[in-house]
Amino acid sequence: MPSFDEVLKEAGEFGRFQKRVFFLLSQTGITFSSLFASVVFLGRAPDNFWCRIPGAAELSERCGWTLEEERNFTVLPLHLGNESVSGECQRPDVTWDTSASCAGPLARYGNHSSLPLAPCHDSWVYEQPHSSIVSEYDLVCGNAWMLDLSQAILNLGFLTGAFILGYAADRYGRIPIYLLSCLGVGISGIIVAFSPNFTVFLIFRFLQGMFGKGTWMTCYVIVTEIVGSDQRIVGIVIQIFFTLGIIILPGIAYLIPTWQGIQLAISLPNFLFLLYYWVVPESPRWLLTRKKGEEALKIMRNIAKHNGKFLSPHYSEITISNEEVSNPSFLDLVRTPQMRRNTLILMYAWFTSALIYQGLVMRLGIIGGNLYLDFFISGAVELPAAFLIIVTIDRVGRRLPFATSNIVASIACLITAFLPEDIPWLKTTLATLGRLSITIAFEVVYLVNSELYPTTLRNFGVSLCSSLCDLGGIIAPFLLFRLAAIWLELPLVIFSILAAVCGLLVLLLPETKGISLPETVEDVENL
Repeated sequence: MPSFDEVLKEAGEFGRFQKRVFFLLSQTGITFSSLFASVVFLGRAPDNFWCRIPGAAELSERCGWTLEEERNFTVLPLHLGNESVSGECQRPDVTWDTSASCAGPLARYGNHSSLPLAPCHDSWVYEQPHSSIVSEYDLVCGNAWMLDLSQAILNLGFLTGAFILGYAADRYGRIPIYLLSCLGVGISGIIVAFSPNFTVFLIFRFLQGMFGKGTWMTCYVIVTEIVGSDQRIVGIVIQIFFTLGIIILPGIAYLIPTWQGIQLAISLPNFLFLLYYWVVPESPRWLLTRKKGEEALKIMRNIAKHNGKFLSPHYSEITISNEEVSNPSFLDLVRTPQMRRNTLILMYAWFTSALIYQGLVMRLGIIGGNLYLDFFISGAVELPAAFLIIVTIDRVGRRLPFATSNIVASIACLITAFLPEDIPWLKTTLATLGRLSITIAFEVVYLVNSELYPTTLRNFGVSLCSSLCDLGGIIAPFLLFRLAAIWLELPLVIFSILAAVCGLLVLLLPETKGISLPETVEDVENL
């Protein structure tokens, strides 16, 4: 009986069929990255808002004021009397009655600077009330931390999806879980857009994160399992579509003025992916691990047909792994020496890459300027990463670019931290180099992770290790801002140390260039 890789070579390792499936599944990267970074535009700080004094709404209606006139009569006099009070988080502790003058309602209170002040609670007025979730749910002043909570909840959803849906994809199949995840992302995304309150928003934001992680991780595994060992560079190319989502997102946000519109724009396309049920087959590798050799062979014959090839008629069965199929668990990833070493190093690499990546994004900013243009440029910086990997990884292997990118990121962060402020162009250049290098490391870890686990544990292993990416994403903003309060460049020093350690550790991983994907734990132990 021929092995799967032998049959795949005869059917075509990256023919017309695989290219079509690759292109279709790659679109998932665009929607997932849009979800990943959407908080930048969903949570934009409102341009102009203030705290309304009790009774001001009725007075404004009686006097026929516009919002601007109401602010001029009620907030500006207070600010002129006491410049430390902006009128956004505090208000005069007074209540107006219907006898207040339309010409100068604060005049009756004499010296504005002596007016008692009270904190604002649920009385904010926004010039653009539906422009972001900040104005929609009053995430300002004492509630500003809730915006960070919304992003933490999304990352918690990613983390949960990595465990639950990664496990499910190894047990029930790649395609059923992918389609279920796409449906879940679409439905939860619509509910997020029309959430009546912030609690409902958080609940379905969590679910959208969970299902979103399911779509991304499962489509990635499918793509790497249906191509030959010499074509697994597609695992890097698919990252370009993630970057395309980052680049497209500011254009969507620029054209759509409300946060609900942006949310729907990044959620609804997931329903289109349900059409893949008719064009993307189950992973033949996974079918073999589930003792479904006939079904796997049928799919391979279909692949060969679309690729213009023909499988030998004597192929009546494909070699099936002798490894007993069981429900995967974390113990399976650390039970044997090589698996344990690979798992621990990959978990650290995922954590470090995510922490430094998000930290550098937040640090480079996007500080001031045009939010849409700056975000576009920050995404475009990532494009060269994939191309650099493509031209090197099949020539020199995985391990050297993986280690080098981490070391370069470490050096770039360290030098940037100690450069004087009077040469900002050099600091920005080196910080950008660090961003490019850690992006390379981030993209290589995807590929290496999928190549270092057997088919029976691949989806679960990739999902579990990548869950440390979500943990890094949760920690990054707190680490950045807390350490920056001590010394502005201290986060860069920490990033440098983390990247240097990662660069040394990944040298302990086996080289997987040109090697067939392992089918069993024994195959991994023999790498």
